[in-house]
Amino acid sequence: MEGGGGSGNKTTGGLAGFFGAGGAGYSHADLAGVPLTGMNPLSPYLNVDPRYLVQDTDEFILPTGANKTRGRFELAFFTIGGCCMTGALWANTLGSLALLYSAFGVIIEKTRGAEDDLNTVAAGTMTGMLYKCTGGLRGVARGGLAGLTLTGLYALYNNWEHMRGSLLQQSL
Repeated sequence: MEGGGGSGNKTTGGLAGFFGAGGAGYSHADLAGVPLTGMNPLSPYLNVDPRYLVQDTDEFILPTGANKTRGRFELAFFTIGGCCMTGALWANTLGSLALLYSAFGVIIEKTRGAEDDLNTVAAGTMTGMLYKCTGGLRGVARGGLAGLTLTGLYALYNNWEHMRGSLLQQSL
């Protein structure tokens, strides 16, 4: 059917006609024998009326007479969800740190056979080092320094009265 015969369908040679180049025109009668009453097909392979694919209605079911906009209470759910996700992230991080600190504290106490502030500082330093070990040696050093600083400040705060009392006794 080259050269304009029959149904008005032109065919070109090679792959150009396969990909739609070369001006291959299809009439509605050539579309695989599918009756096209009331349809405007997007392709010869679409067997659904495209008018059914258009969303012209709301996605949410609302009570009769309800407002179609969301109120402050409904918009607050997004904020609450974001806070919960942030809170969950912090809870996961702090829970991991607490578990590591407790495990190191127990191991050091059982190894040394004593329960004192040196265990606290050593457990905090080792916790920081292990928590930041994925950052290389620099990360290990930073984590260890952070753990040493935090647990050292806690040990000072915890023993402040004892240290203050011993300083007063030495001055007398």
